Amino acid sequence: MLEAAFALLTLASVPVLPSSSVEAMSVAPATSATEPAQRDTAVFAGGCFWGVQAVFQHVKGVVTATSGYAGGRVANPSYAQVSTGRTGNAESVRVIFDPAQVSYATLLQLFFDVVHDPTQLDRQGPDVGTQYRSAVFYTGPEQRAATLQYIAWLQRSGTVKGKIVTEVAPLKDFYTAAPYHQDYTALHPYEAYVRYNDLPKIAALKQHYPQLWSEERAAY
Repeated sequence: MLEAAFALLTLASVPVLPSSSVEAMSVAPATSATEPAQRDTAVFAGGCFWGVQAVFQHVKGVVTATSGYAGGRVANPSYAQVSTGRTGNAESVRVIFDPAQVSYATLLQLFFDVVHDPTQLDRQGPDVGTQYRSAVFYTGPEQRAATLQYIAWLQRSGTVKGKIVTEVAPLKDFYTAAPYHQDYTALHPYEAYVRYNDLPKIAALKQHYPQLWSEERAAY
């Protein structure tokens, strides 16, 4: 975990800040009642979407986190189709967030530090196949630049041991997974897969990033 430093991105630079600065700089005051709340979208793929969704649902400023599929050749695929690895889709999570409360840079930080291991190629833990690949599907040029810059910083700094294999690609379509897959970790906390693979990620978020932790779970 990155306990001693927090990489806060801008489009121009990647300064390293003390962890004590995160709350003040990454979690801004909420907008006033007279101002319309702004929303932004980010899409991440980091293995089975159950755990990815579960982590982002507990981040302050995240409005919704939805499990689904992105990056493939088949429209509206089923879970069974994606599981074959032949559709090109990756299990992904669409995160809608309030940038006044949490930045895209912070979401990137959590994705690479808590959500998954970006050095695993076409797999994540026990799950193997291109549908479990590491990917960031950007929604515009700013997200693309920020993501590439952050990956370069991680690789250069040696913070991540090994070669980062995360795909960085434009978001073309996002297809929502069946209701059965939404809130899966929260609804099945005693399932062996969830206990071993997903609950430790949630615990890591709460322990290492308490200033970003939300006890209330975001909707999907």
